Amino acid sequence: MSYRPWEMALGAVVLVVAAGFAAVLVWGSGQRPGLSQGAGHTLTASFRSAEGVRPGTEVRLAGVRVGSVTDLTLDADTFRAEVTLRIDAALSLPADSTAAVASEGLLGGTFIEIIPGGMPFDLEPGDAFQDTQSAVSLVQLMLRFATGGDGAEAGTATGAGEPTAESEGTP
Repeated sequence: MSYRPWEMALGAVVLVVAAGFAAVLVWGSGQRPGLSQGAGHTLTASFRSAEGVRPGTEVRLAGVRVGSVTDLTLDADTFRAEVTLRIDAALSLPADSTAAVASEGLLGGTFIEIIPGGMPFDLEPGDAFQDTQSAVSLVQLMLRFATGGDGAEAGTATGAGEPTAESEGTP
């Protein structure tokens, strides 16, 4: 069976377009060759709330992707989310840098934002961020706005059910 030249050209165009779609899917998935194959170094961060963060979540510095989340676990002793990050090996971060859970907007995705510090010493592979900022829950913000309060329940403003001077009976 012989093929016409335009059929061969059309087949080639279809293959090129399919390869382009495959490249876009790989690029958009965050699985870039440099970071997904173990290049870079590992840092950890402990968050009170890591809402929206999962393995594969981007790590950004100044809006530029510099790594990804590789693991997310719960510390049973502190009840905090322990996040493991893989950062580009060429990047050295000051030891007082901050890791924050950030959002791209009201309906946008979540990412870890690194805010560099000013110390002359750098974080070494395996180190932990000393300063972290947890995710802000949009639902909690709306409830605070609607109720006009700070989210604390009556009678527990001094802490988690700690007795106050009035409840102890002291004058």
